Formats: sequence, structure tokens, C-alpha cells
Amino acid sequence: MRLILLLSITLCSLSGFAQKFHLFVGTYTEGTASKGIYVYQFDAATGDATLVSTTATVNPSYLALAPGGKFLYAANETDEKGQPGEVSAFAFDKVTGQLRFLNKQSSGGGGPCYISVDAGRKWAMVANYGGGSLAALPIHADGTLGSLTQQIQHTGSGPNKDRQEKPHVHSVTFSPDQRYLISADLGLDDLSVYRFNAAAATQPLSTSPVSSVHTGPGDGPRHISFYPGKPYVYGMMEMGGAVDFFHWTNGKLVAIQRISSLPEDFKGDIGSADIHVAPKGKFLYASNRGDANSIAIFSVDTVTGKLTIKGFESTQGKTPRNFMIDPTGHWLLVANQRSDNIVIFSIDAKTGLLKATGKQLNVPAPVCLKMSPR
Repeated sequence: MRLILLLSITLCSLSGFAQKFHLFVGTYTEGTASKGIYVYQFDAATGDATLVSTTATVNPSYLALAPGGKFLYAANETDEKGQPGEVSAFAFDKVTGQLRFLNKQSSGGGGPCYISVDAGRKWAMVANYGGGSLAALPIHADGTLGSLTQQIQHTGSGPNKDRQEKPHVHSVTFSPDQRYLISADLGLDDLSVYRFNAAAATQPLSTSPVSSVHTGPGDGPRHISFYPGKPYVYGMMEMGGAVDFFHWTNGKLVAIQRISSLPEDFKGDIGSADIHVAPKGKFLYASNRGDANSIAIFSVDTVTGKLTIKGFESTQGKTPRNFMIDPTGHWLLVANQRSDNIVIFSIDAKTGLLKATGKQLNVPAPVCLKMSPR
């Protein structure tokens, strides 16, 4: 009887520990009161978050956690007089919740806005929005970054002369099998697929795309999200407000469906941003900035991958640049850049609809959210 009781206590303790995560918040610091990167403890059992630490760094507008959670990388989004931006590396202490600066390197182009780390923690891939390029930086065993060893410059323009006067690489995303890297170029209305070789000494990417897909003119592709365990990819079109569904096979994207992330009667400014498939694959969410300030909620046909709109939820703030779903799939957190708040919603497991919990974090200009187990 005593053994059963001890086992029960142990399991409860482990379960509680598994519900604890570290939440990392990237921000804009220039022209704001932000200090840089904020680290919170997030309790997935309650949806509560408690500030643990802050780390000073300039405009850490996008963050990437390396596998294992011991290192964090930040794209320092600067674009002063055509000068390249930077990428910073930090070691993370899971016990104290403190970040320790390791080093920084040039991103090779202006306005770095996205960073991805491969599963083997060998390479950091950076999207330079202002420079219209993508860059590969090696990661050393101690977590520090080496100087970039490969840079791929996009060329051309799009039909919108105000927003698409030149290339604007907005994201770089690894395929689940780590064989490819997909770049979304807002300026060219293009999704390009590059072959990736983690074992390469200096040139991990194919010098030219192995395939590419042009979206609609003036769409402005921004971010993509892979469906867990199936060959489905969903793309967020920033300027057009559409979500495009693609079938993914051996490095090729085939367009299947297009559906709006905005109501049919929407008349305001469009500025769609982020997109994520929920962990179990039943629902997909997309954020809308501009005049909408909403999260679009879709159900996903788990057999065909096609989307059906379920509804829209106000983000209770302005300019939801980035959002995330916690690893348990119970909570959705939205970073509202221009209202300086992160709003926490609960997710209905059956319908996928969102419900405001009344819980918010006051953070200056939050723009990126990442989470890892404690």
C-alpha cells in the first residue's frame, strides 16, 4: 500500500514538473522601454506566467531555441544606412532561468527578422528582410556562432512598388526531415526550397533552389507551418491575408487550397503575420494585424489537410506580430506589439475556439514568443 502511495506521489510530481515551461519573449528595444529578452516561468496547468529574468540586447525581434534548450539565438533586427544586422548567441541556465551572452556575428544583410536552428545544432539560418538574403552561420560545440559561411542573395521585385521594390526574405524554415530549407520572400511572392546538408563544412545549402512556388501577385508570403506527421504545409500571406495550403513531396510544394484569414466583409488594412498548426493537427491559427487585430481559427481535415474557417477572436491588443501554442496544446499566447501586452487564451479541445482567460503580461513591444520545458 505504501509503495502504491509513493508511486502515486512520484507520478503526480513528475506530471506537475512536465507542466512547467520557460517562456522567452523577444521585443523591439529601439524607441521603446524594452530591455531586450524576457524570460518567464509558464505553468501549463493554470496558464499563469511569472517573470524570471531579463537580458539586454538590441531589437531581438525573433528567437530560436536550439534542441535541448541550453542555447538561445536572437536575430538583432537593425538596418542602419545599409549596414548588416547581427545574430546573438546566449547560453541558458534552466535552473536559474538566466541567459548568458556568448557572442554575436553579422547576419550578412540588413534587417534580420527570422532565425532557425537545425536539429543537430550545427547551423543557424537567418532571413535578412532588409537585405533580401538568407545566411548560414555555423554553431560551435559551446553554442557560440561562427561567422557566416554562406549567403544567398535574392534578386527581383514584385508588383507592389511600395512593399515589393526588392526582395524581402521574411522566414527560413527547416522541413521536418531536415533535408530542406524553405525561404518565404515577401518581396518576390515566392517560396523557394533549398537542399540542406548539415554535414557540410561551409556550404550547407544548395546554391540555387531545388524548387520554388510563386504565390499570387502582391500576396507577400511571410511564414509557413508544417502539419505534424503529414506532408502538408500552410503559408501565411502578409499582404493578401490568405492562407495557402500546399502538399509537400520530396522538396516540392503543390498548391491545393487558398482560404482567407479575414471575414468576407472585411474592408480595413491587411497585415497578416504568423501561422501555426496546433500540436495534434486538428486546428490551425493565423494572426492578423492591420485593422483586424485578430486570430483566425481554422479546423483541419486530418485526412485531406484542407481548412475550414471556424471563427475569429480579438487579440485584445494591437498588432499581433507573433503568437504561439504551448506544447500541451491548451493555451495560445499572443504578442501584441503596439499595445505592449501578451494575452493568454485557453483553447477548447473540441472546437478549437479561443477564450480569453483575463491573464496578460505587460511587456514593451513584444514580437516573438518561444517556449521550452524546464
